[in-house]
Amino acid sequence: MLRRLYDRTLALSASPHAPWWLAGVAFAESSFFPIPPDALLIPMVLARRDRAWQLATVCTIASVLGGALGYLIGYALFNQLAAPLIQFYGYTERFAAFQAKYAQWGLWVILIKGLTPIPYKIVTIASGAAHFNFPVFMGASLATRAARFFLLAGLLRHFGGPIRDFIERRLTWVTSGVAAAIIGGFLALRFL
Repeated sequence: MLRRLYDRTLALSASPHAPWWLAGVAFAESSFFPIPPDALLIPMVLARRDRAWQLATVCTIASVLGGALGYLIGYALFNQLAAPLIQFYGYTERFAAFQAKYAQWGLWVILIKGLTPIPYKIVTIASGAAHFNFPVFMGASLATRAARFFLLAGLLRHFGGPIRDFIERRLTWVTSGVAAAIIGGFLALRFL
């Protein structure tokens, strides 16, 4: 089953509509979707290494724009959905302390977590909920997302053949590792 899905993803990655799918997934992942854009970026670059920089650009721009939506969700909907619960449970002071800490350390949170497998939507929504400075948030998002996607695309462009061979020989291990990284990101967020 994994082999058929992998082969299908590689075939779709070479299609002319592939960058639109990549943009959609990168946008959605930064605001509400659970699957990281790496799941599409990697096979797309492996299928068309000559388009690595173009694909990294599409992924970066869409991810940053999706981050703006995630920020808006945290900024606008947090007050309607979560604030009443925070008040009900008596956590108003704790949330104010969170906002103060986020104002102080939020830039570092965005920069560090934007490079890790921790779901970026958590950072974008938390930034909006904490009313973090929006231009600084967008600048940090652009820097960290570009660094992540261009580094990945560059490595795949340069070492694409051996990486593709490694993935194809050890597909189950690779997919298990990716799944473990995603779950690890959620666990790190929960316990750190």
